[in-house]
Amino acid sequence: MALYHFHVGQVKRSAGQSVIESAAYRAGERLYSERYGEHSNYTRKGGVVYTEILLPPHAPHEYADRQTLWNAVEAAERGKNAQLAYSFDIALQNEFTLAENIALARQFLLDNFVSRGMIADLAIHQPDREGGIENPHVHVLCPIRPLNPDGTWGAKQRRVYRADGKFDAVPTTDWGRTETLEEWRKAWATLCNAKFKDKGLECRIDHRSYEKLGIDQAPTVHEGVAVRQMEARGIATDKGERNRWIRSANTMLRTLREKIKALTGWLEELRAELDKPQPPTLAALLSDYYDARNTGAWSRKAKVSNLKRFAAAAAYLQESSLHTLDDLQARLDLLRKRLSDVKSSLDAKHSRMKELRDLLRYAEQYERTKPVHDQLNSIKWKSKREQFKAEHESELMQFYLARRKLADGIRTAEWQRELNSLAHENDAAYAKYKTLRDELVELLDVKYCVDRALAAREDKGRLSRPLTHEL
Repeated sequence: MALYHFHVGQVKRSAGQSVIESAAYRAGERLYSERYGEHSNYTRKGGVVYTEILLPPHAPHEYADRQTLWNAVEAAERGKNAQLAYSFDIALQNEFTLAENIALARQFLLDNFVSRGMIADLAIHQPDREGGIENPHVHVLCPIRPLNPDGTWGAKQRRVYRADGKFDAVPTTDWGRTETLEEWRKAWATLCNAKFKDKGLECRIDHRSYEKLGIDQAPTVHEGVAVRQMEARGIATDKGERNRWIRSANTMLRTLREKIKALTGWLEELRAELDKPQPPTLAALLSDYYDARNTGAWSRKAKVSNLKRFAAAAAYLQESSLHTLDDLQARLDLLRKRLSDVKSSLDAKHSRMKELRDLLRYAEQYERTKPVHDQLNSIKWKSKREQFKAEHESELMQFYLARRKLADGIRTAEWQRELNSLAHENDAAYAKYKTLRDELVELLDVKYCVDRALAAREDKGRLSRPLTHEL
C-alpha cells in the first residue's frame, strides 16, 4: 500500500552533531572531518543502493565530492551552536521499481531544491524489514547556508532596520519557511500520484497531516536511551527508522480497520464451525496458531501483522482447495516432484548448453589455427618444418585438439540455433521452477503453523485428562 512520509530536521552543533558523520552514515562511506580530525566509517552499513550530489549551476564542481562539500560547510560555519544542514527523510514507494524511485527522487530534488540554488546530497536506502518487506526511502542533506552567484558561501540572514534604529535578522532564503515545507510536501505527493496514474495504479498518497485527515496514530516501539542519543547526534537507527515508518503508515489504519472488522466476523463464524465434532481443518489450525500469537502480541502493529498473515494464508488455502492435513501433504508431495522434474530438465539443458558452447569454441579455435597447420604442410624441408613447429607449437596443439573434438564434423550454424533455442527454453523452465519454489516456500510456512497448532492441541488435551491411580 502506498505510504506518505516526508520529515525534515536539522543537523546542528548545539545538539552535538557532526554533518560529516551524518553524511557518512547516510551514504555508507568513510569520510574525514577536518574540524575534528577523525574519520566516520560506515562502509559496512547495508541497504544503501544509490548516492549522488546534485549541484546548482553556480556551485563549485569540487562540491560533487562528499568529503570536500561537507568539510567546506563545517569550515563556513564558525559558531559553536551553528545550524549546519537540513536533513530530509522521504518515503519512496514499493509500487515503483528501484530505477523509478531513483528517477522520481532526482526529479523532485532538481525541480524543488536545486532550482532554488540548494545543494542536495541524496542517499537512497532500501533495507529489508520484518518478513522481507522492503522500506525504500531517501535521505537528503542540504547546506543551510546559501551560495553566492560566484560560488562562495553567502549569509544566512540579513539585517532589516526598523524606524526606531533597531533591526531584525531576516533569512536570506525561504528554505526554512513553513509555507515552503508545505509546498515541498505537496509537490512530492503530486509527483508520486502522477506516477501512480501513469502506471495504471489506483493508490494515492496525501501530504496533509494525520490530524487533518482524521487518522489515529499507531503505537511506536520503545527506543531506549542509547537509541535516542544516537538519533540526537543525527545518526538514523533501525528503531528510529521504524518509528518514523510507523508514523508515516497511519494512513493505512482506516482501511485496515475495515479489514479487521471483516476478518473478526469471519473468525467468529470459523470458531462456530470448530465447535462441531469434526477433524481439524487447515483454516481452523491456522486460526489457533495466529490466535495464540495475538494473545502474546504487545502492540497493535504486531496484531495487525498477524491478522494480515493469517488472511493471506487462509486465502491461499481456499484458492488452492486445501482443506485437510491430507490435502496439505498431497500438495507438498506434488510440488516436490514437480520441482524435481523441472530441476532435472534444467540440469539437462545446462549440460547440453555447455557442450554446445564448447563445440562452438572448438570450431572457432579450429578456424583460427587451421592456416598455421596448412602452412606447416606446405613446408617440404624437414629442418624448416621442425623450426616452424617449434615456433607455432601452441597454435598447432590447439588445432589438433579442436580437430579431435570436431571429428564428427563442424555444424556451427546448427549448434548456434540449438543453443539459442535451449537458452529460451531454459528461461521459461526457470520461471516455472521459481513459481513452484515460491509456492513450496509458502506451503512449508503454512505447514509450520499447522504443526505448531497441532502440538498445542495435543498438549492441551494431555493437561485436561484426569489423573488415575492403580490400586
